[in-house]
Amino acid sequence: MRTFIHWFPRVLTILAICFVSMFAFDAFDPKLTLGQQILGFLIHMIPSFILLALLLIAWRYKLAGGIAFIILGIAFGIFLYFWNFPMNHNVWMTLGIVALLALPFVISGVLFYLDSIQIQRQK
Repeated sequence: MRTFIHWFPRVLTILAICFVSMFAFDAFDPKLTLGQQILGFLIHMIPSFILLALLLIAWRYKLAGGIAFIILGIAFGIFLYFWNFPMNHNVWMTLGIVALLALPFVISGVLFYLDSIQIQRQK
């Protein structure tokens, strides 16, 4: 169980960052120049870079990273809900989008937090 709580949040967060990063590929449009496409791609990758930096912090400081991922996941979920619901008018579809994009970060945060508690108990 110790190994699961230690490695699962890292793997889950890496997979979630890769999933979020896939949305940056919509910056490639044949109507744009190569420079515009690369600039657009880098701008779209800013959230992934922030998440990667947060993962590196959480890897070293589990308690701070866990709390940060929990707050980020909840805030991201609230943002997604209020951004998608007016367009969809479908609560279940909106909640599915929120669960798919925000829930992995909340789960990772909880597991980073539990890992830090386990380490404190061993000392």
